[in-house]
Amino acid sequence: MHSNTSKTQSIALSEWGIKNSKINYQLSPEVLQKISVESYSGKETDNGTLAIDTGEFTGRSPMDRFIVKDKVTEDKVWWGAINLPFETDKFDALLSKVTSYLDGKELFVRDAFACAHKGYRLKLRVINEYPWSNMFAYNMFIRPTEDELEGFDAEWTVINAPGFMAVPDQDGTRQHNFAILNFTRKIALIGGTGYTGEIKKGIFSALNFILPVFKNTLPMHCSANEGKDGNTAIFFGLSGTGKTTLSTDPNRSLIGDDEHGWTEDNEVFNFEGGCYAKVINLDPDGEPEIYNAIKPGAVLENVILNDDKSVDFEDTTITQNTRVSYPIDYIENIKESSIGKNPKNIFFLTADAFGVLPPISKLTPGQAAYHFISGYTAKVAGTETGVTEPVPSFSACFGAPFMPLHPTTYAEMLSKKMKESSVKVWLVNTGWTGGPYGVGSRMKLKYTRAMITAAIDGSLEEANKGVYRKHSMFGMAVPITCPNVPPKVLSPRESWNNDKGYYETAEKLRQFFINNFKKFEEQASEEILAGGPPRKL
Repeated sequence: MHSNTSKTQSIALSEWGIKNSKINYQLSPEVLQKISVESYSGKETDNGTLAIDTGEFTGRSPMDRFIVKDKVTEDKVWWGAINLPFETDKFDALLSKVTSYLDGKELFVRDAFACAHKGYRLKLRVINEYPWSNMFAYNMFIRPTEDELEGFDAEWTVINAPGFMAVPDQDGTRQHNFAILNFTRKIALIGGTGYTGEIKKGIFSALNFILPVFKNTLPMHCSANEGKDGNTAIFFGLSGTGKTTLSTDPNRSLIGDDEHGWTEDNEVFNFEGGCYAKVINLDPDGEPEIYNAIKPGAVLENVILNDDKSVDFEDTTITQNTRVSYPIDYIENIKESSIGKNPKNIFFLTADAFGVLPPISKLTPGQAAYHFISGYTAKVAGTETGVTEPVPSFSACFGAPFMPLHPTTYAEMLSKKMKESSVKVWLVNTGWTGGPYGVGSRMKLKYTRAMITAAIDGSLEEANKGVYRKHSMFGMAVPITCPNVPPKVLSPRESWNNDKGYYETAEKLRQFFINNFKKFEEQASEEILAGGPPRKL
């Protein structure tokens, strides 16, 4: 269990109009857990881990995320269905209501950092209504030393009031919950939802604006690890594609689990001080690192406990999105600085349930930018009898809900960095082979690991002597051979044993890509447009 960083300091929140509250500042996880159990309906599992229920919301609510539209943001943010505008005066009035609601309550306050790299470090103050939310902030942000807390002057403030319910007609919200970013006042205001992920993603969204606009640094929704030779690998991928599993490698040090920046000096740094992992169907053999991190100090969310207080990881009574947060050093094999150098390989992970995309293929800079903007994976439609049709899912930059700028901004930065650093980019299909979902089977993890290892250590290039097949439907370069992988696995068409079915399904997926990209065409460069699947075959 982590020690407390400061027991004696106290702070005031009078600048927010909060003058009558008992303020618990920088409490240790042990104390926060004790309060959570005694007074806030927290439970302890059989091994002493805190388990909490986040209430009505067990996930983020993208339709209730807003950005204040003002002089800082009006010409820079990509306004639309993802980035919803909020009026300045409405924000000021709502902030006043939230702080009045908090005044007089017992509050839990924490000062912390985002960004492991000191040149980019953001000082945060997190004000929580609930102790377990503050414990989450302890786990997920970077923990200052006692010396660093002396004279700590926060740049951004997170105000988190799950018990406050907005009145949409008066407050300008869509419903009673909201998460609003104000870049002029540097506030993330969250109310009406106890889902802790809103705290983490609020600051991630802020950094996705601050770093490209003011620091010429690319923010990324990805995991990263480093080999013994110092080479960094980056893994992008939406939920269910294997991002956490594949970046947690016994032979490589974990830099970070979910959010990173890539600097002008070619360094990759973690934004966070912890991990926030899904635990649905968690298997101690398949994901031992996550399983072993569930211990005192971690916070489990929305799980069901058995009579003996053990966790039933298969129970989805509350939600499929059961989670755990824990400090990053609960994982044994980590890079302590959380900074890596010289990215040499980038992997875009997709779980293609159509079974069309190759298990590994090499992308040009234009193709990489195109696939980065597309952010493709496919979801399985359901488990009802006869439902075998997958559903395509596109999330720009593999993290659309958190990207305030136009996706081409991030894609062009990535493309430029690729060229400057001679980075190789690979599209890896962790989804289906031998046919679509319902016909084929999920790609074996051992083959995916073997392909990623071969790409990183250069043996994939060596084995193919630079000669790749061009995928007829999508244009990417497909290797003919790979160490420790049967050749038939490398060709999705061959694995199907049904050419007609393969090409019909591939054409369907090709059209999904083309139709999805129409909304980005106007702002995409010729190189990016040429990186997509051919318009005419």
